[in-house]
Amino acid sequence: MSADYPRDLIGYGSNPPHPHWPGNARIALSFVLNYEEGGERNILHGDKESEAFLSEMVAAQPLQGARNMSMESLYEYGSRAGVWRILKLFKEFDIPLTIFAVAMAAQRHPDVIRAMVEAGHEICSHGYRWIDYQYMDEAQEREHMLEAIRILTELTGERPLG
Repeated sequence: MSADYPRDLIGYGSNPPHPHWPGNARIALSFVLNYEEGGERNILHGDKESEAFLSEMVAAQPLQGARNMSMESLYEYGSRAGVWRILKLFKEFDIPLTIFAVAMAAQRHPDVIRAMVEAGHEICSHGYRWIDYQYMDEAQEREHMLEAIRILTELTGERPLG
């Protein structure tokens, strides 16, 4: 940081201080994997527009009444390749995951959910769809919650608790 530029972009650099936790304690981490591919907005799912939120496509706009093939490709990478690579990595290091599973996505790819369960990962409900629930009426949101619980219970053999 200097008088010419008020932001500190360097911090400790390559020499961060040791935190010296009491009793040489270590930090606990919780890893969460969102599994949403196949539950996002898409006209194939009866939506009026294609997904445009949370992607690598900067300033993406929803396509009204049309599929967004680029967006679909990004999501499909996750379900076809990315998730398997992550599961393999966490198995290699024997690290448990919590899976935030969108039920519609899980229903479209039950093999990956079975693999997650077999690996001992916790399946947590992340809703029925990967959509914005902010303005959904309570009755429909309740239906979505119950449907998500039903699907995830059916796929995993246990009712999701999260």
